[in-house]
Amino acid sequence: MRYRTIGRDPRTRREVSVLSLGAMLFGTVTDEATSFAILDRYVEAGGTFIDTSDNYAFWVDGTQGGESEELIGRWRRSRGVKDSDGITIATKLGARPNSPSTGFTRDVEGLSAAVIREAAERSRERLGVDRLDLLYAHIEDPDTELRETVEGFAELVADGTVGLLGASNHWAWTLERARNLAAAAGLPGYEVLQYHHSYLRARTDRPTLRARDGEIGVADGALLSYLRAEPELALVAYHPLLGGSYVREDKPLDAAYENAGTATRLAALHEVAKETGATANQVVLAWLIGAEVPAIPLVGASSVAQLEESLAAAELELTAEQRAKLDSAY
Repeated sequence: MRYRTIGRDPRTRREVSVLSLGAMLFGTVTDEATSFAILDRYVEAGGTFIDTSDNYAFWVDGTQGGESEELIGRWRRSRGVKDSDGITIATKLGARPNSPSTGFTRDVEGLSAAVIREAAERSRERLGVDRLDLLYAHIEDPDTELRETVEGFAELVADGTVGLLGASNHWAWTLERARNLAAAAGLPGYEVLQYHHSYLRARTDRPTLRARDGEIGVADGALLSYLRAEPELALVAYHPLLGGSYVREDKPLDAAYENAGTATRLAALHEVAKETGATANQVVLAWLIGAEVPAIPLVGASSVAQLEESLAAAELELTAEQRAKLDSAY
């Protein structure tokens, strides 16, 4: 496994594995025994970056979420994992439904200062940790002043109950405005960004695309340009394997990928996969890890076998020629 550092402040920065494990369906769709086995194998392979959210997975059983965090908490206790063991757990708040729901809803808690404090405390209790290593603003909240959100997160860092701050599914201009507000006030700001990002390019005429699991934020050209200009920021790429669409005929691509460049890029991808002897999924993950704007792929797994394929990608080195072939396909 390889590693990289996220964050700048020595008091909060973390060294994490270049491959992150998504725990979204742990404790619901993926049963406890299987979830524990996946977590065990990930850590055994050197993985140190686990991702969850306070609303995972409300849509499965019609709850408000919290099942994933609770399972990770039980796993930590059963394995004797301590805060000092180097395992970074990231969670999110702001998109938890205000009442039990079985599908996509806009009636969510939001990002007021009161919600941030209360939701963070609930997450710490479910995870069984003294400090949240990385806490994201899950989605934008148009009903709360951005300054209140920035100050609300900063208060938790000052209290010592949160380390790094991040944002997911925000417009690039909102990120810049929030970071400017924090910098002007001498407060900690967002340092880790989590967006949908993969080798194939999705439509970018909307901030989100509709996928089987709801609306997801896309790392579009504006965001990638922003990251080039701000290299100290880290990008975590979720849904990088498009739910299996790169390798499974029974998993058709989302309509957002119906564009002129898809066929050309798929051809380049399969060419490189053949050259390397790797799967298309592994090439996608390796491409993300070593890209001009490097990303930490966030992978899900419903079995240890699925995880093994992703773990192997962390060691796959693409040649300059292979990377150029992938990058130049339009």
